[in-house]
Amino acid sequence: MNCFEAHIDHSVVAFFKKNDQFLSDLTKVNALLKATCGINDFFNNQNEILELTTKIKDNFSMVEEPNRRAYGDFQTNENLSSQVTEYISSKQTNFEFILEPTCGKGNFIIASLKQFDTIKRIVGVEIYLPYVWETKFKILSHFIKNNIKNKPNIDIFHQNAFVFPYKNIAKQTQHLKTLIIGNPPWVTNSELGTIDSDNLPKKSNFKKHSGFDAITGKGNFDIGEYISIIMLNCFHKHSGIFSFLIKNSVVKNIICDQKSNNFRIANAEKLNIDAKKEFNVSVNASLFITELNQEPELTCIEYDFYSHKQITIFGWHKNKFVNSKDDYHLASVIDGKSFFTWRSGIKHDCSKIMEFESANDHFINGYNIDFNLENDLVYGLLKSSDLKERQTNKYRKQTIITQRKIGQDTKYIERKYPLTYDYLNINRAYFDKRKSSIYNGKPRFSIFGVGDYSFKPYKVAISGMYKTTHFTLVTTDKNGKPIMLDDTCYFIGFDDFQNAKIAHYLVNSDLVQQFLKSIIFTDSKRAINKDILMRIDLGKVYQLTEFDLVENSINGINIEHWNNFGQLFTKINVTEQMTLF
Repeated sequence: MNCFEAHIDHSVVAFFKKNDQFLSDLTKVNALLKATCGINDFFNNQNEILELTTKIKDNFSMVEEPNRRAYGDFQTNENLSSQVTEYISSKQTNFEFILEPTCGKGNFIIASLKQFDTIKRIVGVEIYLPYVWETKFKILSHFIKNNIKNKPNIDIFHQNAFVFPYKNIAKQTQHLKTLIIGNPPWVTNSELGTIDSDNLPKKSNFKKHSGFDAITGKGNFDIGEYISIIMLNCFHKHSGIFSFLIKNSVVKNIICDQKSNNFRIANAEKLNIDAKKEFNVSVNASLFITELNQEPELTCIEYDFYSHKQITIFGWHKNKFVNSKDDYHLASVIDGKSFFTWRSGIKHDCSKIMEFESANDHFINGYNIDFNLENDLVYGLLKSSDLKERQTNKYRKQTIITQRKIGQDTKYIERKYPLTYDYLNINRAYFDKRKSSIYNGKPRFSIFGVGDYSFKPYKVAISGMYKTTHFTLVTTDKNGKPIMLDDTCYFIGFDDFQNAKIAHYLVNSDLVQQFLKSIIFTDSKRAINKDILMRIDLGKVYQLTEFDLVENSINGINIEHWNNFGQLFTKINVTEQMTLF
């Protein structure tokens, strides 16, 4: 049956029917339940008991299961919960204190009770009241069905996990061997904000980002990561284990930030699960498990959860954060600071207006509207999906480049290009609705990701959206006009075609490809980014590359071209690169 929107099995219903004489007295029924299953304050008031007894008399009034996927709520099934606790028991046993900060329907708590018979204290925290009841009823059912003499002291709190007083619990349990277990929400703070969820942490820049990063992508964070950091902050000096089902990106961030956090954790493991199979959701997720109260370590071994086959060892190695220690060891010689500045492409946040196709002497935008423009501000545009060829000067889309540098006044368009201005002005409402704060106080029709580098005739480019580390050489269009890239792409630009061809060859070389494999986490949302690319020291790659190989691989390159490219790293001061590339 269902009560408080929570399922109750027949053994619990039979228990309450058998003991209905206690249901008129809150103190007596709570004492009975405490003695039966260990839960403190099972009922909070007499009205809750009245609702239960009414539902029992009404004979199993059913309530539809809520869909809480929008909240990142993917309840762990009983089988997976059991597999997790079994794996934990292969690492450590004799746990005395179990904590689950987002306990949901209680499957991890039940699995822990079945797996470990030394538990003295259990704390579960859950904000969604029907799940609080579901957990309580499951625990009661477990003890009704199993003749267990010693019951743990159990509290299931209906509270917000972000403000719960964990430090007080940590002080009370510091002498107990601890298992922190759970499956916190697989959602970011901004995603919860868009659905007006009140289940949000108090707004804070908890990762201490500054400036632009704090107001754009890097200011966003994963709820599972936030809860994980709270747990490790409060309990890393407890003896025991921390074990969460979390997104792979969260595991990566925990290990990356371990260098500065210095939590007392070691022997970390990331066991990849099949989230489609377990939760019917397309998310890269893992069981992250690490031992508490150990000398801090900065690496993590990655396995397959089901076969336990080792995949890689990632983390800090040679003072660098890498995806594969073995591959990095062989390619680390080129890890440094890029002489060339890698740039992202044009950002306008107005794709249906700013991106269009050409047909005869006119253009067609994303709303299938025909219009005319002067050609001067119209450029070919490549997206990540266009960067598949070794070399290209073809494009599907075109765009209007309203500025040659960020912040440039756009009033000149009305004077010099009346057709272009009329088109932009008619659609000004789309520009005014752009939500990003980067446009605040900027001229109307502003774009970002634009500068002298955007107009270089030759570009070596890579997709930031795909997992491949293939680089494409982009040349001018048939009219000799530079081709632009959108903000999902990264590139370096050149005035000299021979230099561009050599750079393109070097970044596609085996050495660079092995290096990228060693540092890129392919399951990240943006696996390839500027930080990654800026670590490629092409000067070192150049020194380690034999010209004979280059001569046989690149048409039209001679020793003079090769030497001229090498001179870039010796004649020009690195601080001058901003104006050159």
